[in-house]
Amino acid sequence: MLSFLTISYPAIDPVAFSIGPVSVKWYGLAYMSGLLVGWFYIKKILSTPRLWVGGKAPMAIEKVDDLLLWLVFGVIVGGRLGYVFFYGPLFFLQNPLEIFATWKGGMSFHGALVGCGISIWLFARRHKVNVWSIMDLCAASVPLGLIFGRLANFVNAELWGRTTDVAWGMVFPGREAGPLPRHPSQLYEMVLEGVVLFIVLRIMTHKKLALHRPGLIIGLFLVGYGLARSFSEFFRQPDVGHALNIGPLTAGIVYSIPMIALGIYFIRKAKGRGTDSVVADAGADTKP
Repeated sequence: MLSFLTISYPAIDPVAFSIGPVSVKWYGLAYMSGLLVGWFYIKKILSTPRLWVGGKAPMAIEKVDDLLLWLVFGVIVGGRLGYVFFYGPLFFLQNPLEIFATWKGGMSFHGALVGCGISIWLFARRHKVNVWSIMDLCAASVPLGLIFGRLANFVNAELWGRTTDVAWGMVFPGREAGPLPRHPSQLYEMVLEGVVLFIVLRIMTHKKLALHRPGLIIGLFLVGYGLARSFSEFFRQPDVGHALNIGPLTAGIVYSIPMIALGIYFIRKAKGRGTDSVVADAGADTKP
């Protein structure tokens, strides 16, 4: 083992700054930064006429502020409840008050995805806008949020990887991580789920004009994230004792399989929507 090349986890204070008795943690700042960057990116896409059929965006830019509030609710509630039900139902059943201790970490992306999906559907119905186009908008910006989210996992020294002897193996703090070097899998996921997926979707929206076919970007995102997450799972330490760790499969892979299948379905449906069939009326087609 190349122990002499092992990298020690940097001593990162989880508290970014304190104001009196109130402490603001890097974990929370990362998630909020991801949402704000996504909010800005959605506005930029909406304000670029050539990306939309007939140069007409599916909704006014002013509505993005309201959309952000819906997404924050979906991310926080969905992400936390997803973690509770997908990764630790017995623990939280015995310690129900811990459900609200979000500052300790513990958010599920798959849960946040479901929460955001519900929030977007409700937003689209409320504002009478095309739900497929709103899902595409959000999907195009999600990889930016994932970059911050995975950095938050790294700063929080959670979701580390399997033990390894690669030169960049890192020793993470805490008894659970142990003294052996591990893959910094949070950074792998940041690159694949965040940087690479963002570039792919950016090419599709700005070069291939994929937003002309509502539902295509959300489909590509679901497939892309599912594949990136599944690949990363081979380097990430599986959740100990999880019922869905079956052979080479892990819970993360199992939860990603329906995402990939749904993404393929969305892509096929979107390809059947020629640009001539895109409904100009913003109040139409609000059902997913």
